[in-house]
Amino acid sequence: MYCLHWLSLTLYPPLLLVMCFLVQHYIFMYLLKLKSTLTLFSFPQRWSNSHAGLKKRPSHEQDTLNEEYDLKSQNDTDLWNRPRCGVPDYPRRGTLSRQQRRKRFALYGRRWEKTDLTYKIIRFPWQMSEDKVRSVFQEAFGVWGAVTPLRFREVTSENADIIIDFNRYWHGDSLPFDGPGGILAHAYFPQTQREGEVHFDYDEHWTVGNNAGTDLLQVAAHEFGHVLGLQHSLEPDAVMCPFYSDSYPLQLSEDDKRGIQYLYGSPRHTPPVMTETNEIETELVRPLKIHPNACKTNFDAVSMIRGELFFFKSQYIWRIRDGQLQPGYPALSSRHWKGIPEHIDAAFEDKSGNIWFFQGDSYWVFDAERKITGPDSVRRLGLPVTDIEAALKWEEDHTEKVYFFKSSYYWVFNVQDNRINDIHPHSIYEWRGMPSHIDGAFLDRYGYANFLSGMHYWKFDPVALKVLEGYPRSIGMDFFGCSVNTFLH
Repeated sequence: MYCLHWLSLTLYPPLLLVMCFLVQHYIFMYLLKLKSTLTLFSFPQRWSNSHAGLKKRPSHEQDTLNEEYDLKSQNDTDLWNRPRCGVPDYPRRGTLSRQQRRKRFALYGRRWEKTDLTYKIIRFPWQMSEDKVRSVFQEAFGVWGAVTPLRFREVTSENADIIIDFNRYWHGDSLPFDGPGGILAHAYFPQTQREGEVHFDYDEHWTVGNNAGTDLLQVAAHEFGHVLGLQHSLEPDAVMCPFYSDSYPLQLSEDDKRGIQYLYGSPRHTPPVMTETNEIETELVRPLKIHPNACKTNFDAVSMIRGELFFFKSQYIWRIRDGQLQPGYPALSSRHWKGIPEHIDAAFEDKSGNIWFFQGDSYWVFDAERKITGPDSVRRLGLPVTDIEAALKWEEDHTEKVYFFKSSYYWVFNVQDNRINDIHPHSIYEWRGMPSHIDGAFLDRYGYANFLSGMHYWKFDPVALKVLEGYPRSIGMDFFGCSVNTFLH
């Protein structure tokens, strides 16, 4: 039989050519159909010796942005060197009008025909708890829901509009994942064959709010934009920009807002409540308290959160990003963390992105702006004292540790084990040059430990194990730009 089959191909070579042509044609038509329904999201990872299999991305991935439609920051080499989304950039033809230049977002062309959408999470990544993942997705959906009439609700037992899953390699849609690095996730547009599906690569190292891996919140917000009908934006600060960004806090750009509102409109506003006398109910507003002056005060606590520095005093916080005090601060701490005590003794952010606050004999844990637990007793952590004065997160031998300080002593807390290593205190004088009393502590981006005491701070060298020369320095002058004259009055 095999001889007969081989003989037939030998005697009839045109038959072989026809068969090859039909196979080629079938594959081409299948790929063409697949391309029209799928959006693929991939981030070529940063160059790293730990990823031996990484290859330089093909030049066509950037060339899809034509010269006259390029991103505003085309000359910004940092932007072009950042990891980017692998979705082909939306093609435009001809010369852009002034109106088109203002509208830098791109639409797939279809949308959901309802505003109340449900979503279901099938599987979860191994690095994060299910509650953590749920809160991340809730926040990612929330940035889109805040500016539209869209409402998102998680379901567990019923059918859902949006299906979220973490998969490995081949997973049923002819677009396999590739392990760590490369393709991170892909999603399908509305009104396509697989509408509402969002797939994340299970093998990625998913994190939130730090540079230890790939930020799930940023990727999810981008993917959810695709699943709602948005293509890429030409605005470099947009969530829908093809270039990966892990900036915090997560917020939509004006271009993102224009794009999503073009599809779904503005959010519905709740009408004012009317009384029987047709008067609008009003709430008595208490007089605002005068907030403390950062140039003339000591602080209760300080912490590096999401790469930004937060100073705490009473119920107020100051927020510093890239060395600059952000507009609108100081502000009430409850603006970020509802349920936080008005006065805190110490705070730190763990590797998972959870934020811990301490006051007296209690502690609270928040996931971003949502409280997970608390108040709980510090005794549960094995801490033999209350009213700690500072908390310093420090990683040693790939183990995350937090140093709790009180008076002239400190204790080492193992975050992974959720316990104090040794209830017996260590002397603060092991840290050469440190003040005897500490108000707050944080680890800066260069790996130096900074300790606050009164209106000054000390910078500690972790290699030499001593305070750097030239310290202490003024907190007000170095962090808040206060003048020397401020301290003379």
